[in-house]
Amino acid sequence: MAPATTTAGAPVRRLAVLYDAECPLCTALRDWLLRQPRLVPLDLVAAGSEEARARFPGLDHGTTFEEITVVGDAGQVYRGAAAWIVVLWALRRYRSLAHRLSTPAGAVLARGAVLAAAKVRQGGRWGGNGYRRDDGWVYEPTTGWVFVGPACGGGARATR
Repeated sequence: MAPATTTAGAPVRRLAVLYDAECPLCTALRDWLLRQPRLVPLDLVAAGSEEARARFPGLDHGTTFEEITVVGDAGQVYRGAAAWIVVLWALRRYRSLAHRLSTPAGAVLARGAVLAAAKVRQGGRWGGNGYRRDDGWVYEPTTGWVFVGPACGGGARATR
């Protein structure tokens, strides 16, 4: 029997941050990350893009629009608050903050920050229950991705 493979304990030498390229908040955070001195290289990759799908074929790309997703060079996948913490850990000025946020009490604070960011997104296209892209594609958690386009009579139709 072959030994099980795992990424537990694997060193992180590079991180890919998947961000929503059509979200103003997400692109502002991407730009901020680009200006930060880093201890670990960050690749900023548009979620759902051809590059993201080619680099991470086993990843559920629909969920990368729901919450921040970070992928380590050894295949580690971080989502939500854990993703924010690992990104802060990669930044020179914020590594000590990341260590504090990685404690049980700090994780509660980090999760609150992630929820606050999601609320800011609600002012844009994010509604909490679904996600609408400018190109007509809509992600609904219960049905997945659908294209909503104009229909006869001015209504909308949805197709998978």
